[in-house]
Amino acid sequence: MQSARSTYLKGAVFGLTAASIWAGWSVITRLAVTTSLDAWDIAALRFGVAGLLLSPVVMRRGLALDRLGWLGLAAIIAGLGVPYALAAAGGLHFAPASDQGALNPGCMPLFVALIAAIVLRERFSHARKLGLSLIMAGALVIVGGRAWSTAWSASRTLGHALFLVAAFLSAGFTVVMLQAKLDPLHAAALVSTGSLVIYLPIYLAFFGTRLARLSFPDIAVQALFQGVVVTIVSLLLYGRAVAILGASRGSAFGALVPVLSALLAIPILGEWPHETDWLGIVLISAGVYLASGGRWPRRNAE
Repeated sequence: MQSARSTYLKGAVFGLTAASIWAGWSVITRLAVTTSLDAWDIAALRFGVAGLLLSPVVMRRGLALDRLGWLGLAAIIAGLGVPYALAAAGGLHFAPASDQGALNPGCMPLFVALIAAIVLRERFSHARKLGLSLIMAGALVIVGGRAWSTAWSASRTLGHALFLVAAFLSAGFTVVMLQAKLDPLHAAALVSTGSLVIYLPIYLAFFGTRLARLSFPDIAVQALFQGVVVTIVSLLLYGRAVAILGASRGSAFGALVPVLSALLAIPILGEWPHETDWLGIVLISAGVYLASGGRWPRRNAE
C-alpha cells in the first residue's frame, strides 16, 4: 500500500509539473503578445527552436506516412503546429490568460468527443457524458456571461473564438495521433519539424527584421520557454505521468490547467477573473477530470 501511494505521488509530481507548464504558457504568452512580441513571433520562436531540436527524431523515425498518409500528416501539423499556435497566441492578444486556459485546453476534450462520435461512432460512459456536459456549461458561462454583461467587448469575444478554434485544431491532432498510434515524442517532432520547414521561411521573408529589433533577453526567454519547456519538457513530463499512472489518471491532471492559468495570471499579469469566470473555470475543470476518466487511488483491501 505504501509503495502504491509513493508511486502515485511520483506520477502526480510529473503530471502537476506538466499542467503547471501548460498553464504558464497562457500567462507568459499573454505577457509577450501584449508587450514586445506578437503571435507570428511566438510561432517562429516556438517551432524554430523545437523543430531544430526534434529534427533528429524525424530523421530517425521518418514521416510515418504508412500510418498517417499525407492528409493525416497535414492534420497533425495544422492541429498542433503553426495554425494552432497562431490561433491560441493571437487570442491572448484580445482575451485574458484565464479564458485561454479554460477555453483552449479545457474545451479540447469536448471537441475530441464530438469528432470521435461523428467520425468514429464512439460511445461514451455516463461519467464521460457528464464531464462533457460540464465542459460545455463552463464554456457557455465564460463566453455567455461576458456577452450579456456590461464588461462585454468585441475584442474579447474574438479572443474566445480563437481559443475555441485552437481547441478544435488540437482535438483533431489528438484523434489522428491516437488513430495512427504515434507516440507523443514522434508526433511532436513531426509537428515541430514540419512547422519549421513550412512556416519559418515565410516568417523570415515577411517579418524577419522584427527579431533583429527586439532585445536579446526577450528573444532568449521566449525561445527557451516556447521551444524547449512547453514543446519538449512538458511532453516528456506528461508522458512520464501517463506511464506511471495510466492514461486516464495521467490525463486527468489536464483538469488543473484552467485553475492554474487563472491563479498564475493574478500575480504575473494582475488579471483577476470575474465571479462568473471562476464558475466557468470550476465547471470546465470538473468536466475535464470526469471526461478523462480520472479518479483518485483507492486503498488496497487489507
